Amino acid sequence: MKGKLAKLGHDMWKSRTVYLLILPVVIYMLLFKYWPMYWLKISLYDFKIYKGFEGSEFVGLANFIKLFKAKDFWLMIRNVVMLNFWSLLFCFPAPIILAIMLNELRSTKVKKTVQTITFLPHFISMVAFVALVTAFLSPSTGTMGAIMKFFGKDSIYFLGDGKYFRAICVISGIWQQTGFSAIVYLSALTAIDTNLYEAAMVDGANRWQRLIHITLPGIATTVIIMLILKIGTMVSVDFEKIYLLQNTANLSVSEVLQTWVYKRGLIKYDYSLATAAGLFNSIIAMVLVAISNHLSNKYSETSVW
Repeated sequence: MKGKLAKLGHDMWKSRTVYLLILPVVIYMLLFKYWPMYWLKISLYDFKIYKGFEGSEFVGLANFIKLFKAKDFWLMIRNVVMLNFWSLLFCFPAPIILAIMLNELRSTKVKKTVQTITFLPHFISMVAFVALVTAFLSPSTGTMGAIMKFFGKDSIYFLGDGKYFRAICVISGIWQQTGFSAIVYLSALTAIDTNLYEAAMVDGANRWQRLIHITLPGIATTVIIMLILKIGTMVSVDFEKIYLLQNTANLSVSEVLQTWVYKRGLIKYDYSLATAAGLFNSIIAMVLVAISNHLSNKYSETSVW
């Protein structure tokens, strides 16, 4: 046993540079991912920050019951599900289509130009991005308002009407994330053996047939893994964008669990109920990931664990 420990210590010392490189990541995970889990027990207390756990009353599952009975709870769940459903339907395929289109381009210069243009929105800060969206949709000074006036239509305050909110979130999400998300699929496409394409061309396969029988099967594993990760976030949304686009006029479709937790916990100081809501959201996300991973492993023999 001592010999094994000595050998382990010797090996670790030899690789000390590698361990020093990953040390900041380990510290980050411990401080910001694992240590906060200790505070999840706030959800079981009527927590008072100035009294701590010892001075706060233990209430068990009362906060969860209160959460489920909240009048807006099921409305928030519905809003989250609907936003993620439309995002999955339109935003998820967008980077796959873009990657395939870029892969089919023969001009390297054009390909790099398109990549640069589609990547740029991802690196804009969310506050600036939402400001651009808001300015674009402004009924009085925005581009969309000017276009509608040009065609003789009355301007519409899109952010003031709840029926447009989901479409705004989905379309802006496609604009912001498609280029960056396509990187994963472009990497998968480069791993496909070019000899397969050459053999297919010799056999008389056209471009569409090569796409169906070589390209899509070649990136299927990557698509499935990304789909599993996407399903795991079906109860989560981009908090910053939703909160910045939110106003009293569209609150009925824009209020989601994340914005509610923020308002309840940091504005109304109801830490217990906010923690219970956050924990519930995390548990549902974990269950969704487990289910999607099981189905993927069952039907396609692809699993992330």
